[in-house]
Amino acid sequence: MEFTLITNFPASAKKIYKAWLSTQGHTKMTLGTAFTSDKVGDPFSAWDGYINGKNVELVPYTKIVQSWRSSQFEEHEEDSQIEILLKELDGKTELTLTHSKVPESGEHYKKGWDNHYFKPMKVYFQNKE
Repeated sequence: MEFTLITNFPASAKKIYKAWLSTQGHTKMTLGTAFTSDKVGDPFSAWDGYINGKNVELVPYTKIVQSWRSSQFEEHEEDSQIEILLKELDGKTELTLTHSKVPESGEHYKKGWDNHYFKPMKVYFQNKE
């Protein structure tokens, strides 16, 4: 299964990119404990260990690709992948998230991205500008 979500944030692509790949920034913008890095190949965890993965491809301020799995994945299920594209438009940044290789039981991740990432991120970046 694969899905794409598009949303906008009142922040520069650089701020979003740096926050996503910073332990402190990721934790503050999602309100869930994260440990992350801005280096390809490094592991990360988010939401108090509920999400784990690795940085696969990083293009500063425009693209983040990570392997991704939650603690709900079955052991035999392969990691899914997220691709985040950042594009600045009129003082805001459009974030396009494509989540691929999602297990068939993963329909709920669409709501999860909105509730546990996009909504708190909008509040975080609104208050940062």
